Amino acid sequence: MTTISQRLLDLAAAAPASHDEDLVLLLREANELYQRGFEDQRERVATRCADMPSQDLVSAATAAGLPCDETQDRHELVLLLTLTEWEMTPAALAYREMAESAARRGVCLVPEE
Repeated sequence: MTTISQRLLDLAAAAPASHDEDLVLLLREANELYQRGFEDQRERVATRCADMPSQDLVSAATAAGLPCDETQDRHELVLLLTLTEWEMTPAALAYREMAESAARRGVCLVPEE
């Protein structure tokens, strides 16, 4: 069984040899996997932080280098922590590089107007 992370890494590895519509298909699948991976990470962070007092959550976000304060709700703080953690995973890094490389080649998921 291939994990989300492994599949993202596989797609990123295949991207340089792909062109045009094939590259768009790879990007589309990678984007969906990126979103699922982020949601899985959000669930893990939310579970880990469920019993954490709000002040500790703010402290954790601040320690991660995120600008935040006590006025932000827990959901927002969990999302900030999730994004910080997810963006540092090999899968997310590979996806970002894949998307940036494709964009330099003139291929992206957002159609031009």
